[in-house]
Amino acid sequence: MRVFLTGLCAAMALVYASISGAADAPPAAKADLERGKQIATTVCAACHGPDGVSTAPANPNLAGQGAEYIAAQLAAFKSKTRQSPIMEGMAAALSPEDMANVGAYYQSQKPASTVARDKALAMRGQQIWRGGVKSAGVPACAGCHGAAGKGIPSQYPRLAGQHPDLTFGWLRAYATGTRNHPVMSAVAVKLSDADMKAVAEYAAGLR
Repeated sequence: MRVFLTGLCAAMALVYASISGAADAPPAAKADLERGKQIATTVCAACHGPDGVSTAPANPNLAGQGAEYIAAQLAAFKSKTRQSPIMEGMAAALSPEDMANVGAYYQSQKPASTVARDKALAMRGQQIWRGGVKSAGVPACAGCHGAAGKGIPSQYPRLAGQHPDLTFGWLRAYATGTRNHPVMSAVAVKLSDADMKAVAEYAAGLR
């Protein structure tokens, strides 16, 4: 299991690195938080909230998300490496510097304080998050997203505090092929809907 998990994380690193490189992700430079705030509160706020805490379960919370990860995803949307009609349009006018500034602004915001609503479901999710599902060859989520769900900013997204319905939707999209990813698709397809919901519920309550 340990060998498999190490290999999975290495693969994830290569995947996100390739996305970032292919989309000409912004270079590491000192970010302008005021510029990032200006863009976030005028362009992004309608869906993600002015401080990155979304009021709609269909839209992800960005507060506390890694700046490098946000910038890389915006670059991927702009280049259409990652597809979304709405986000492609939003990212089209952003420069690499703008992407870095928006990412830095959201990273500086206080993460959402969502809670797990179903204790029993969250306990099952905790088991999968920490230990995976060995019988199905599913690795622990914590291996790439961290024990507390904070992720690794440049590679793996923060999942702590996300709306559970949204996280479940992402997993279902990977499992059904609606959204393709060389690593997550292979993992999600091995999870039952019940286990996906459990993972999503547990992640919602992480801090």
